[in-house]
Amino acid sequence: MRKDRYRGWMLGVAAVLAIGLWLPASAQEGYPLKGSWIGTWKPNKANGDSVFLVLHWDGKHISGMINPGTDDMKIMKASLDPNGWKVHLEAMGKDKSGKALHYVIDGKIEHLELPNRSIVGTWKSGEGHGAFNVSRQ
Repeated sequence: MRKDRYRGWMLGVAAVLAIGLWLPASAQEGYPLKGSWIGTWKPNKANGDSVFLVLHWDGKHISGMINPGTDDMKIMKASLDPNGWKVHLEAMGKDKSGKALHYVIDGKIEHLELPNRSIVGTWKSGEGHGAFNVSRQ
């Protein structure tokens, strides 16, 4: 009888510990835009169809890069409206001839509750416009 009570008590403690460890880990997902994002912005003749974003959140401002590397574009302006989870990004880039291009990306975060959430919307610049879709990695 004593063994059964002890076993039941230990199972209860294990369940409480498991839940206690799981809740903080799930709550530490962080700011919704923070991280690396990979996807497409079609059709983008100036920079190709593939796009890679690295976004940071310092507690007040969103910053980051579009296509870091040789074709990098520093994000000049960024906002997130929690009413509808609307995202707005602006950056300056260059076309293949070196001409400056102002990019504007507007989208909405989809599947916010998942770690690999997406931003789906549109992009536009002087060179064109099209569909925008990236997923967090």
